[in-house]
Amino acid sequence: MIPVELGTEKIGKLLKQYATPAIIAMLATSLYNMVDSIFIGQGVGPLAISGLAVTFPLMNISIAFGTLVGVGAATLISILLGQKDYKMANRVLGNVVILNVAISFVVTALSLIFMDPILYFFGASDNTISYAREYMVVIMWGNVISHLYHGLNGVVRSSGRPRLAMAATILAVVLNTVLDPIFIFVFKMGIRGAAIATILAQVIALVWITKILCNKEHVLHFSREVFEFDFKIAWRSLSIGMSPFLMNIASCFVVILINNQLKYHGGDLAIGAYGIANRLCFLFFTITMGLTQGMQPIAGYNYGARNWKRVKDVVRLTILCSVIALSIGFVVGMLMPDLAVSLFTRDAELRAISARAFRISVLMFPVVGFQAVVTNFFQCIGRVGKAIFLSLSRQLLFLIPFLLIFPPLWGTDGVWFSMPASDLVSAIVALALFIPLMREFDRMEKESSLQTNQ
Repeated sequence: MIPVELGTEKIGKLLKQYATPAIIAMLATSLYNMVDSIFIGQGVGPLAISGLAVTFPLMNISIAFGTLVGVGAATLISILLGQKDYKMANRVLGNVVILNVAISFVVTALSLIFMDPILYFFGASDNTISYAREYMVVIMWGNVISHLYHGLNGVVRSSGRPRLAMAATILAVVLNTVLDPIFIFVFKMGIRGAAIATILAQVIALVWITKILCNKEHVLHFSREVFEFDFKIAWRSLSIGMSPFLMNIASCFVVILINNQLKYHGGDLAIGAYGIANRLCFLFFTITMGLTQGMQPIAGYNYGARNWKRVKDVVRLTILCSVIALSIGFVVGMLMPDLAVSLFTRDAELRAISARAFRISVLMFPVVGFQAVVTNFFQCIGRVGKAIFLSLSRQLLFLIPFLLIFPPLWGTDGVWFSMPASDLVSAIVALALFIPLMREFDRMEKESSLQTNQ
């Protein structure tokens, strides 16, 4: 099956077709993460929530290496399909597996060897280190499964099968939701049980995705020939994936700084509150992530086919939908933060801190919707340099300075207000780069039109 519809079907219908399954899948992924937090918070306790929050940077590092391979390969596959180079697209698929396995083994080994020093550096205290360690040891042993599951799921989506990618994600979520209470409450394994449930769910989902990719009736499928390492393919994939990779690495260092600032100004419960607020913010942000995932194959295909009008149309529509979606998150954060955080904990103090953190964090959500789409759009069309710059600008150029300046002035509130401040500035920078790009596409569209008419 060749996804030629990407170059012919109406953009609105295509974005709905590709983004809806991606949004559902991303919401499922967010719920996937929230399930662990909810069961851990309700079944183990508030300090366990704080211990889980300490693990976020390490998980971000693992995710960063997964996106380095997976996102870059998915984008490259979309462009190759647009160019009708199916043989090369399949070779990219094989290299996804090879790179993910190799990188995940290195990350796992280093993480397990230096686990305690890493977690203390990330903000763990003597009260929370045991919870963080129990969770991450299991997660890192299953790291290769996670990398392959997320990487191949992205490839399935980019090859014109978004509903199958969505179904795989939902399968993992449902399994995790069922297994979590069994391992936590029935087997009384606490936070370690939540980690085991997560990995088992991904194992089953990965088996199903692998079966899908073994179907030789599809253009993109596994075969013996594709499992041959190609340095040029690896380099192109990693180059394109460098933007989300650096964004995740930057996010890792930012979370480390946030955790340590919160540990100093607010203590372990403040770190737990950040974990809760972050989960809630991510729930809404996943809609934007789903939209950009739906945009990616459409933009990549038409960019490869040099259909400039369709490239412009899809990014504009995606921006509009993203801004609307995150505006809803803004309203929820402003009007009902306490209700939202009550899902995670019954501890009154932790609920109060979490509600304030959530309310402040969503202050600039509407402009985040614009900035996120523009950043991903540059990555979708292979403009790696600008994508990397936009990815890093919010995290490194703006958020880190605010995190160093605001907390000494306003304590814990200074940490919370650093986030919307950086959101606003980074959105302005994204706009400054986006306008010239649209003018460039306008010029190329006119040139193509003139050549066609001659």
